[in-house]
Amino acid sequence: MCVWPVRLPKRGLPLADRIICYGDVIDDIVVMPHEPIRLDTDTPSMIRARPGGSAANTAAWLGVINADVDFIGVVGAGDAPRHVAALPGVYARLREHPELQTGRIVVVVQDERRDMLTDRGANVDLDPNDVPDAFLQRASILHFTGHILLNHAGIAGVRTLIERCWAAGVLVSVSPGSAGFLADTGIERARAAFAGADLIFTGYEDGALLSGSTEAEDVARILSGSFGVAVVTQGKDAISVGERGNVRSFVVEPRPVVDPTGAGDAFCAGFLSSWLSGRDICRAVDVGAGLAAAAVEVIGGRPPRTRLPAAKRFSREAGAP
Repeated sequence: MCVWPVRLPKRGLPLADRIICYGDVIDDIVVMPHEPIRLDTDTPSMIRARPGGSAANTAAWLGVINADVDFIGVVGAGDAPRHVAALPGVYARLREHPELQTGRIVVVVQDERRDMLTDRGANVDLDPNDVPDAFLQRASILHFTGHILLNHAGIAGVRTLIERCWAAGVLVSVSPGSAGFLADTGIERARAAFAGADLIFTGYEDGALLSGSTEAEDVARILSGSFGVAVVTQGKDAISVGERGNVRSFVVEPRPVVDPTGAGDAFCAGFLSSWLSGRDICRAVDVGAGLAAAAVEVIGGRPPRTRLPAAKRFSREAGAP
């Protein structure tokens, strides 16, 4: 049996089953050079415009698997209809900023490496007051990304949001962001901001910074002492999950990678949707890995317009046949 006991019976009640995604929405410009970049001259490349933003990407993947999901974000003037249309299956509440443009990122993809040049634009004006009480009353969990620490509302805004979730009986999930972003923010400040979240999703590098450990299973174990569930992805190969000090590791089926952008966002969507329905960690990892497998096969961070992966196993617990 892979079902772990429910440790949070007073929050995330089954009568409220919607997921709120709160955070960045971005216009991505994805650049895939056909050869190594040549300095101070032209490099032939494939360039595509894609909707993005970590929180919006997670909402999009939740929408494509028919989860009940709300997305809350801020875009530039006149851009709300375009970004709502790019989130099929999602109830998107987008506020338009009268002066700031929609956030933009240039993503340079070279094999499995991504370099990102970021202008957060209107995202910096996102505020906890953008989350209506009515949304919290119908939600089971609110998922946000660490980039909101850079908003005008700052750490105080993150704390306000988490406290509002506590008061409403809503679980909180956080994906902290890249190691570079956390280092710039300050590790202690980030820990203080995220304190009280029920789930945390990290990559190996950001998890190592937050935990102070360099071993993936130790990262999951340490973080699970502060958060209800800690999920640590190790690139495309493995995942460790901690729950109150208990750790399980999973091996992920290798997949060809076209563009790694959004794979972590897709994993969060699959894991959250599955975990909320039964608290089955093994199943949640597998569903998350399946969506991540679909994400790396397309350009950009949103779901493909064709089929999603067929129902099959994309992961197995380490040591299992």
